[in-house]
Amino acid sequence: MKSVFEAMGGTYRQCGDFFIPEIALPDTPRNPIGKYGRMRNLYLKGHRRILYNAMLLDGTLWNHLAEVDKTCKERMDMLILGMKETQGITEELKARVSMAWVGAMNNIRNAAEEILFAEVIYA
Repeated sequence: MKSVFEAMGGTYRQCGDFFIPEIALPDTPRNPIGKYGRMRNLYLKGHRRILYNAMLLDGTLWNHLAEVDKTCKERMDMLILGMKETQGITEELKARVSMAWVGAMNNIRNAAEEILFAEVIYA
């Protein structure tokens, strides 16, 4: 009588007196991921274990992380550009008062990252 695993096409290999199922993850290309993809990976691993394991076993995790990273980079650029226009941060300010420009740009970047964390990475 075949087990359910064998009926589905699974095979076993003998290791000493034991039969061990031959299980392997699907071969999926590992797309390069950046800062935001790694942050999403840590979040899924630490707080959404079931989703993380399901995506890992399906072979969709690395594509998801690469997509999150790409989305975050695009949204970051759009948010920074919009906030710069709203707050009136220009190249003229950069040339005139460079330290004020650096401070304003750091505030904008940090605010944009907080938005991304709440809406994309930790969602």
